[in-house]
Amino acid sequence: MRRAGELSNLIHLFPSAAKNLKTMNDSTTNERTITECFISVDVETSGPVPGVFSLLSIGACVVPEDVTSLGDDPAAEFYCTLKPLPGASSDPAALAVAGFVLDELAESGSTPEAAMLSFEEWLLTVGGSAKPIFVGLNAPFDWSFVNYYFHRFLGRNPFGFTALDIKALYMGSTGCRWEDARSSRMLIELGLTQKGPSHHALEDAKAQAEFFLAIRRKNSA
Repeated sequence: MRRAGELSNLIHLFPSAAKNLKTMNDSTTNERTITECFISVDVETSGPVPGVFSLLSIGACVVPEDVTSLGDDPAAEFYCTLKPLPGASSDPAALAVAGFVLDELAESGSTPEAAMLSFEEWLLTVGGSAKPIFVGLNAPFDWSFVNYYFHRFLGRNPFGFTALDIKALYMGSTGCRWEDARSSRMLIELGLTQKGPSHHALEDAKAQAEFFLAIRRKNSA
């Protein structure tokens, strides 16, 4: 049973969660449909490698149909901080970027198990029966920590074993070089006015969702 204090810093306002469901016809039958719910995810960590370093915060949001509704529904957003792993290493530079103090997180953060369980419950609530699709900017980094923590503490990952990388999506849609798929370059090419990353996981997850929507909008134009 969870202690009440463990989840005091978790956001999960479930009842009216917004859904972004894309219905697609299965290639083998017209009767079967697959629904997908795109989830933009960002994390802050104490270093580059899961297990050796700790996952410190998770931010996520449902990617809406239209950018104007991004951030309108708090129930479509998730944020939590986590206690550092016992004995894990930390990179002072990474902590400085995120603005975290490990001793403070050891007191205020949720246990990794409680955090991942709450994240899973939120995913099920906002997506229902739809398949959640992990969307990230430089997704391999964020994905590696989320996947590791889900499997280590819950023994499963509701995202499955795949993730959608916005940088790769942009490169494929424009034919640009990998070097030109940097967020600073994409901001200009996509006509976005947002600033650089805030290193607050939820705010950056919402910024990523804006990138994702802009690329899809550009392709459909």
